[in-house]
Amino acid sequence: MMKLKLPFFGKKPPIVTVLRLDGTISAGTSRFRGGSLNIQTQASRIERAFKPGRLAAVALVVNSPGGSAVQSALIAQRIRALADEKEVPVFAFTEDVAASGGYWLACAADEIYVNEASLIGSIGVVSAGFGFQELIARYGIERRVHTAGESKATLDPFLPEKPEDVARLKAAQEGIHDHFKEYVRARRGERIEPEDPELFTGAFWTGQRAVDLGLADALGDLRSVLREKFGEDVRTVMIESKKSMIRSLLGRTEMENLGSQVADKLPERAITALEERAAWARFGL
Repeated sequence: MMKLKLPFFGKKPPIVTVLRLDGTISAGTSRFRGGSLNIQTQASRIERAFKPGRLAAVALVVNSPGGSAVQSALIAQRIRALADEKEVPVFAFTEDVAASGGYWLACAADEIYVNEASLIGSIGVVSAGFGFQELIARYGIERRVHTAGESKATLDPFLPEKPEDVARLKAAQEGIHDHFKEYVRARRGERIEPEDPELFTGAFWTGQRAVDLGLADALGDLRSVLREKFGEDVRTVMIESKKSMIRSLLGRTEMENLGSQVADKLPERAITALEERAAWARFGL
């Protein structure tokens, strides 16, 4: 006689919501790799991640080379605010890279787990651009800039670079870097050596070295760690992005072809794509 397996009506399994943070961090939009991460695109997803009943934890899957310090801070702040309000632990799991702003996001978690080949760290601030003044001079193009305020055209890429402009930029970068360092020290606590000069040079490390430095807690993947913490019946729920009704009805192609603004923005989009590609390329990706 065949033995039937009856349904289990006991204790319901714990739920862990999974929030993927994949792509460069920017106030604008992007379609390169994972797209852009910012508080506008992520706020709803973060809120939904903390809503389910029987919520045991929220898992962040981070794969980002960084980007905007402001957007990194806003996303991390929203995650921490809800984690404290709901009294729910947060665990971060890094994939290819969690560097610069990507590491900022990972630090929103109570514990950080990395792969041996993950690239972690890059706790620094970078500003990159181009200088076109010689190019336009070669073609006889005259740059005309009129301002009210002597610093209004600071670091104009079509004008020669001025030492005082660079000094002003460096001062701003130092302030942002100090904020980044304070955040890492606060979040990682005694797990790092707070005065270790190596940590804050902008360098990055592979997974095991990051664990040794205290920037991560252990090697591990999402499935294995969650099963170890919450049991084999733990249920994971992916928090997906919601598509707008208009985009769903018209489709991506039609939306992108609407209006003459698309052609006008092609140069801007091309430069943005190059910058994003460069952000990933710094880590060999």
